[in-house]
Amino acid sequence: MKIIAVIPARYQASRFPGKLMQILGEKTVIATTYQNVVETKLFHDVFVATDSEIIFNEIQNIGGNAVMTGEHETGSDRIAEAVENIDCDIVVNVQGDEPFLKSEPLTKLISVFNTDHNQEISLASLKIKLNEIEEIENPNNVKVITDNQDFALYFSRSVIPYPRETSVKAEYFKHIGVYAFRKNALLNFAKLKMQPLEIAEKIECIRYLEYGMKIKMIETDFVGVGIDVPEDLEKARLILKNSENS
Repeated sequence: MKIIAVIPARYQASRFPGKLMQILGEKTVIATTYQNVVETKLFHDVFVATDSEIIFNEIQNIGGNAVMTGEHETGSDRIAEAVENIDCDIVVNVQGDEPFLKSEPLTKLISVFNTDHNQEISLASLKIKLNEIEEIENPNNVKVITDNQDFALYFSRSVIPYPRETSVKAEYFKHIGVYAFRKNALLNFAKLKMQPLEIAEKIECIRYLEYGMKIKMIETDFVGVGIDVPEDLEKARLILKNSENS
């Protein structure tokens, strides 16, 4: 299988515009993410897919691969446009604002397709256990519930499952937005209209479920640093500084 990574990157993030071009150490956030993904050595190629000339030029200036796309509602739609004419079998979506993603969870995602001999799985993604009630109730944390084979049943910003029966302790998992797609499933996704559940929740992977596709969830204990607001950037800078001094 030919496996590539694509990092969707737009400049105008609603909560922190221009965040991918902020400086983290001696490089921008997007350059740090790109080079860290390359250094995992898991991929035949790594690309940044963007509608921003600023980001496009930043990646080209560090010798990286960048693809210009149109404007899109979701990262998956952007990646689908970017890979349409790229020869590959599996496409791994790495978030541009997750600069410290490690190779272990990516390896687990890729391994799903090595054993999917009947090609029943459209995509795989990550989940991590939530223990704090504040995290479970936070609508910014997308929760996922799965069947007993770890296929996603539903994603929601609400608390799922709802703990009506208190004699049994419910488990809660946060969805981490890193995906591995079969290329054909990704291209099909981009042709499908948004349905009511995706629109209501503002969660793009619900579209796959609404159209009957299988999403395999892989549990991880990796805790990344997603840069959504300026405070997250300061946390990332502190982590980078501590790692350099250790």
